[in-house]
Amino acid sequence: MTKQLPGVDIVLVGFGWTGAIYAEKLTAAGLNVLALERGPWRDTPNDFATTFAQDELRYYWRHGMFQEASQATLTFRNNSSQTALPMRHWGSFLPGNGVGGSGVHWNGQTYRFLPSDFLARTHNEERYGPLPEHVTVQDYGVTYDELEPHFDYFEKICGICGQAGNLNGETVEGGNPFEGPRSDNYPNPPMQMTFSQDRFAAAARELGLSPFPVPSANMSRAYVNPLGLQLAPCTYCGFCEKHGCGNYSKSSPQTTIIHVLMQRPNFALRTNSEVLSIEKAPDGSMASGVTYIDANGDSFFQPAEVVVLCAYPLENTRLLLLSQIGEPYDPQSGEGVVGKNYCYQVMSSATVFYDEEFTNGFVGAGALGMVIDDYNGDNFDHSGLGFIGGGYIACHTTNARPIESHPVPDNVPSWGSRWKKAVRENFLKTTSVGVHGASMAHRSNYLDLDPTYTDAHGRPLLRMTYDFTLNDRRLTQHLTPVAEQIANGMGGREVKVNIRRGSYDSVPYQTTHNTGGTIMGADPKSSVVNRYCQSWDLPNLFVAGAGLFPQNAGYNPTGTVGALAYWSVDAIINQYLRQPGPLVQP
Repeated sequence: MTKQLPGVDIVLVGFGWTGAIYAEKLTAAGLNVLALERGPWRDTPNDFATTFAQDELRYYWRHGMFQEASQATLTFRNNSSQTALPMRHWGSFLPGNGVGGSGVHWNGQTYRFLPSDFLARTHNEERYGPLPEHVTVQDYGVTYDELEPHFDYFEKICGICGQAGNLNGETVEGGNPFEGPRSDNYPNPPMQMTFSQDRFAAAARELGLSPFPVPSANMSRAYVNPLGLQLAPCTYCGFCEKHGCGNYSKSSPQTTIIHVLMQRPNFALRTNSEVLSIEKAPDGSMASGVTYIDANGDSFFQPAEVVVLCAYPLENTRLLLLSQIGEPYDPQSGEGVVGKNYCYQVMSSATVFYDEEFTNGFVGAGALGMVIDDYNGDNFDHSGLGFIGGGYIACHTTNARPIESHPVPDNVPSWGSRWKKAVRENFLKTTSVGVHGASMAHRSNYLDLDPTYTDAHGRPLLRMTYDFTLNDRRLTQHLTPVAEQIANGMGGREVKVNIRRGSYDSVPYQTTHNTGGTIMGADPKSSVVNRYCQSWDLPNLFVAGAGLFPQNAGYNPTGTVGALAYWSVDAIINQYLRQPGPLVQP
């Protein structure tokens, strides 16, 4: 039997980056906020202490802080003619589990999307003509200029380290000349670069390109953020990606927001509490709250005046589908919106091997790198290329973690004595130039409920239908030779090019950048939520996260996820609470 609990002003489903952002702002405005988190409590001194935070076996290979696939997973297929099968072990992407979510184990690469990324359909059609019918790219409904103050605040909360390239419309040397205008510089200077980044920058400049430091949530110096929380300088241990930081040197919800939030009497957190459905009022016009179960299997109904979905993007989509909110997307007719425009990233790389020079990849950090944006977005002319979008090209030193990292040249066996010899000879003498390509929305890539497989509660699993498109293949074919050219100019013995070929494979790790499914836009026929991330169907339901992206740009998503969260919560406080109802008329 489901027990009804006392109501709250706001209930948040999930407690990672966006949950922490909404909770901090809403409690500061005097509202009573409850966060429901499916996973356990996690904090820095107890869960990421420096005595064991660098345990690669525990955290990466045994998935110590990732979602348990045996408890919650999804099914996957490349196209609708195939039968989707459950992902029984996470591979291509790694959803987080517990307080902080994926914001705990991220690298810290914190970009702003380009102004043209928010106007992807309008901009590209104005410049290149109508897009093919199967390319379902669309505008966000919100512009870069509207989001800029929120980008700036998120960067200050995180203490992002970098170099501005466009400060109030003025080009600044050493930064990204292609970025949108910034109202302020980064709060901290760039990280200290190593041999690999210096070689990359020199080679890029020789080609007439414009390298700049990767915007980093790994601290280049001690920093105190606007909430009074302190971050320490990075020690370059290299255990950022897939790990928590025990040094308080990587921005995460724990190190930048949650400690302050947990002191507020009008905030409550319930961990090990899985939301099963969003409930509606009897007339179906509003959300009435959520139903969840706790660790004992007991069921509760939590009434709330406002519901905000802050879970991982895939789970937000699934909750809407399970709760029958919004019309599910149909790839045959193109009708419906929930599950539409699932996107990812298109990755490739070139590995440089040296004879004498030591790259010492073990000295690294998640966002230690130099990058070029000359081939990102629409920063270059796409006329006649047959694709839109682009990607950044970067040289990161994120760490040569010994179990995971063993690059070897071409023509080396994948096992045996020759392979071991090659690993020994090259481990300290390699670096990589990576392409981080955009993913343009396509009619055939989407999310829906699986007709066969269910979870432990009998609910259908989410089904992912996704493959690389012709646009993706042309994009990577155009950008990968540029990465190879830069790599060839870095003075190594040889270069091994890792080309993106074949269909998307869900097994090898690529990125945890899953986007779409709960997309934002200008009208209810093409989007799940409006420009303020408010549901078109239920005006007291808001959605956060990268699922809002109508397509995925050639950047890591977290900076834009944070800016959209601050934009949305500002609208809740200053518009919705004063006059509850739709903030945009359909």
